[in-house]
Amino acid sequence: MKAIVITEAGGPEVLQLREVEDPKIKDDEVLIRIAATAVNRADTFQRQGRHPPPKGDSEYPGLECSGIVEAVGKNVHRWKIGDQVCALVGGGGYAEKVAVPAAQVLPVPAGVSLQDAAGFPEVHGGSSGIGTFAIQLAKYHGIKVFITAGSDEKLAACKDLGADVCINYKTEDFVSRVKEETGGKGVDVILDNIGGSYLQRNLESLNFDGRLFIIGFMGGLVAEINSELCLQNALQFGDTALSLTVLYFLHCVHSTSQLIVAAGLRSRSPENKALIVSEVEKNVWPAIAAGKIKPVVYKYFPLGEAVEAHQLIESSKHIGKIILLVS
Repeated sequence: MKAIVITEAGGPEVLQLREVEDPKIKDDEVLIRIAATAVNRADTFQRQGRHPPPKGDSEYPGLECSGIVEAVGKNVHRWKIGDQVCALVGGGGYAEKVAVPAAQVLPVPAGVSLQDAAGFPEVHGGSSGIGTFAIQLAKYHGIKVFITAGSDEKLAACKDLGADVCINYKTEDFVSRVKEETGGKGVDVILDNIGGSYLQRNLESLNFDGRLFIIGFMGGLVAEINSELCLQNALQFGDTALSLTVLYFLHCVHSTSQLIVAAGLRSRSPENKALIVSEVEKNVWPAIAAGKIKPVVYKYFPLGEAVEAHQLIESSKHIGKIILLVS
């Protein structure tokens, strides 16, 4: 089969399309002939040598895909050859085939094309993949949504998706705007893919029992915070999985203190990933089938143009997902 290979740690130019061996499935896995995969920030970190795949997973990049089931292991009963599916994978999405634990496979949602379904299993501010997804899911549950973005085009796109308060972080202090819009209280939940440089301001934007979910570190890994703020708000730390982050903040009860949650997914156990996929199918798939959440795709590239796709995602000019078409 063909796959995108990371020839060495570096920039997008190190990605090359090569002939490689087909994957072999285990008894509890399915083999998917991939139709499409989506590009995530985590893929660029892997390309740079900063985010290796877990032991036993494919060395090729790609954390989600869609396609047709081509073979099933002897212990697999839900899926059959020919099923149209999408899947959460530990690696290997940038290829023509991938072996996936059966419990990490989802049916293609009703009303969604096979190609666009590649962008749902791992949706990764406001105008990125996870942002456009989170806006729609929050509005589905009747929640007031604040977003930040760096251009009028991105703000308009988020507004069209249902965001209530759209803040240009380049021209406006989002902490002040949040305080103004909430009567000085702050918001209940923040999804943050910037990390480091935003930590202090995010905490200042939360209400006393708010939750901060850190889902990326584009702004750096290290940050300083005002320790007095920690004491005032009885700050706590926790962790959860990325694909459950949106569900968690929609449904968790109010805490009695501020909570910082680091949300990671790739390194989690197969059992934990199976639970996540099950919860997503139960809680999110009905909203997609009802047309309340729709795929937001910025651009499609053929698999052989992975270099250009990585250049685009690192430019941050996109609104929504970037899809690689495999077959």
